Amino acid sequence: MALDLSQHEAAAERSGSFAAWGRALRPLWGLDPDTHYINHGAFGATPREIGEEQTRWRVAMERNPARFFMTDLPRLLREAAAPLAAFVGTKPDRLAFVENATSGISAVVRSLDLAPGDEILTTDHIYNAARNTLRFVADRTGARLVEAPLGMPVRDDDHVVGTVKAALNARTKLLVIDHVASASAVRLPVEQLVALGRERGIPVLIDGAHAPGLLDLDIDAIGADWYVGNCHKWLCAPKGAAFLAVAERPTPVVHPLAISHAYGQGFTAEFDKVGTRDPSSWLSVPAAIRFHERVGGKRLRQRNRELAATIAAGSARELGTALGAAPQLFDAMATIRLPGNPPATRDEVTRIHDQLWDSGRFETAITSVAGALYLRISVQAYNDLDDFSGLSDALLAALHDGAGAGPKASR
Repeated sequence: MALDLSQHEAAAERSGSFAAWGRALRPLWGLDPDTHYINHGAFGATPREIGEEQTRWRVAMERNPARFFMTDLPRLLREAAAPLAAFVGTKPDRLAFVENATSGISAVVRSLDLAPGDEILTTDHIYNAARNTLRFVADRTGARLVEAPLGMPVRDDDHVVGTVKAALNARTKLLVIDHVASASAVRLPVEQLVALGRERGIPVLIDGAHAPGLLDLDIDAIGADWYVGNCHKWLCAPKGAAFLAVAERPTPVVHPLAISHAYGQGFTAEFDKVGTRDPSSWLSVPAAIRFHERVGGKRLRQRNRELAATIAAGSARELGTALGAAPQLFDAMATIRLPGNPPATRDEVTRIHDQLWDSGRFETAITSVAGALYLRISVQAYNDLDDFSGLSDALLAALHDGAGAGPKASR
């Protein structure tokens, strides 16, 4: 499979950012050079210089912890929130840092006043940790969690909107939608779904765990009541850097999971002061944004999207199977259905993943969506075609071995 990136490389060189992507950039990360690391979408990967930035903040914190936390930190957090708000398209006073997208979701749904018989609507592409958060709240309040069955493959945006619309009713009190679904890698039409909720008077929470750094993002234009996103994935910030953004007049008011000294003092004040914790990952986010732009920013996002599309199409041909969605619904991640209909069990996911690692040191993702297994590929700045060389053969061998393993493969 060949991909001409010369135009992207020339544009990057003219702008003063890195002149090439792929293996040439690999040393900027601490990744094992002997690993085919094609699973950036799982936990991200933090570049060395961003790790050094985090270390500098930790050193500053320990020089005088009392002054750092009591005097400096409130100002520093707001200073860090400003460039992040600009990058994701919202206002700094409507954005607060959280540890990860799941904790942001939990803060929102645990602030809602749900009652027995109420329904929380999401889709069958929801991330399992988010699903469990919604289940927990539903179990405690007597509400019901409903999943609109998008299935796979996803044909187009109209299919998504129509399926969600059919599942809405008078009992729906909250709509929770992925911006880019983790297991399927499908980008959902969040603007249309938010408009659908607004028409019905239903508040909408967007799980944008993968969005920052993966796609062009304008939270205020989307118009959701709440939006959560991770900075540690595609923006490559340190682990533990995420945010919650709220509408201009959120209803109800969202409180952090840990209620502390700033209770009742406003959204950002409450989230900025929830007790002693290491804030260095949040304070490193501006450096991560600068790094992202230096590597290519919008041009990099487009390059990653094009390379992922090329690899996904080639892998589907080599495997004799199909993509998990129409190509235009993918960004720098894509899913390819595994051939032979292997059992969609946790054991089988683990077996295939482990065999890919053992046979070729492929660190990739095998996901389960709508009762079938998929290979999910990820493309970041440090990836090129060589990272995927031999992947299809290794995957076919793993599937063949599983098919011959008898009952063990499907237990």
